[in-house]
Amino acid sequence: MPLKTLFLNPPSFENFDGGASSRWPATREIESYWYPVWLAYPAGMLEGSKLLDAPPHHVSAAETIKMTKDFDFLVLFTSTPGFKGDCAMAERMKQENPSLKIAFVGPHVTTLPEKTLRDCAAIDFIVRREFDFATVEFANGKPLADIAGISYLKDGKCIHNPDRPSVEDLDSLPDVVDVYKRDLDVRKYNVPFLLYPYLSFYTTRGCPAQCTFCLWPQLLSGHPWRKRSSDRVAREMAKVKEYWPDLGEVFFDDDTFNIQKARTVELCSKLKPLNMTWSCTSRVTTDYETLKAQKEAGCRLLIVGYESGNAQILKNIKKGATVERARDFTRDTKKLGLTVHGDFIIGLPGETRETIEQTIKFAKELDVETIQVSLAHAYPGTELFEFAKENGFIVNSTQMVDEGGHQLAQIEYPGLSREEALDAVHRFYDEYYFRPKAVFRIVRKAFFNNVERKRLYKEAKSFMKLRAARMKIVKASRKAGAFNPVAAKANGNGGSNGAGKAKGHGAMNPLPILQPAESPQETQGVSGD
Repeated sequence: MPLKTLFLNPPSFENFDGGASSRWPATREIESYWYPVWLAYPAGMLEGSKLLDAPPHHVSAAETIKMTKDFDFLVLFTSTPGFKGDCAMAERMKQENPSLKIAFVGPHVTTLPEKTLRDCAAIDFIVRREFDFATVEFANGKPLADIAGISYLKDGKCIHNPDRPSVEDLDSLPDVVDVYKRDLDVRKYNVPFLLYPYLSFYTTRGCPAQCTFCLWPQLLSGHPWRKRSSDRVAREMAKVKEYWPDLGEVFFDDDTFNIQKARTVELCSKLKPLNMTWSCTSRVTTDYETLKAQKEAGCRLLIVGYESGNAQILKNIKKGATVERARDFTRDTKKLGLTVHGDFIIGLPGETRETIEQTIKFAKELDVETIQVSLAHAYPGTELFEFAKENGFIVNSTQMVDEGGHQLAQIEYPGLSREEALDAVHRFYDEYYFRPKAVFRIVRKAFFNNVERKRLYKEAKSFMKLRAARMKIVKASRKAGAFNPVAAKANGNGGSNGAGKAKGHGAMNPLPILQPAESPQETQGVSGD
């Protein structure tokens, strides 16, 4: 028998989504959680294992620590914002169960393996990048020295075993929906723009796109694109239909679901007979025929990373797309009746006051169903972090989040202050959602759907409460003379040029947050693909 193993997305800040499929971990103002897909794969390969997704199931730290007394091995998916708390909890677990073996996994430990091990004595080893088979091998008794892709301390020296090749045969991995059914409650998961209840998993891994701001391909799944067979995906979808007949929809949480036309069309031909509703990520480079195949196979919504309305910024971040192509793509989706959730980022390299206004105007021109506006944030290991550090743009290198799990502002460009960029996020939402056309869409949706009406009412209360707080803080900043956005706009453009990066994916945080003026901060979700 293997070691009795607990795969853990740990409890953290209230409404904190920092787990194994949250590409940009942060506290959410509107409670929303993504599924711990990465942890589910190895959990499905070990007899007697358990997957605990603590945040959505509201399992406390004390309850989690108590639970680990019954296990031999813990695999914890950590994040940069949550690492300090995760480390403290791991140390408590070791105190309660000294024989417990602990492995940390995720992008943070991939970037900082030795620092992670030296900062947290409770950790026995970390796994760099994909961790499916490394954790399973350890649970099955393989010595640390023989496991590829791990790092550990031995006699005070940090040992880095050779890198593990990416998993090429994705069909060799189990169906995560079996683990979900065993260990998770799907009604605990909500994302505002997805139909409730929803479920998500991957059909591919990796992303060949070279977006310089993106955390996931750089530090976990990698750039090599690998696909699960269309037959295997269809069989897993059939299980979903059997296990949860009242499910709202399935979300394919791939880095970019439809990046290869032939594969997408083939998969859609297998999904169509199932007559199920699903949504996915998409690039604006997807052509009309591919989108049409998706629509006919049950696709409802696309998460799309537009990022910016400025052509030079798109070049700076190596987006591999143009403003013109984004317009054509959006027209195609409207013609086909596909809903779009658009992601935009404020503060990418090259951003100025003028480009911000250009992006806001561009978003209103596109007029997609819903949007997310994020502030660019530099996670260790990303190209943005290196670019910002090299050019002296990182103004807060010691603390990534505040005591509530909200990300603190890190980047400031010459001529574009953190406060000004944050105010732009605030204005972006207001100018977009308080247009008559956008208001009408929301009211119409609430009028005809009782379930959505209740959810929209709850989310609207959260939005308006936060909006009032933001306006109060901006007003206080103006009064103190710290920042006057009206004067700044009148004074022309400032900012920097250059190429840079930040990241996220899959819109998770629909609203920005402001803290008191003496402690300005940014909270961002993540941009789409």
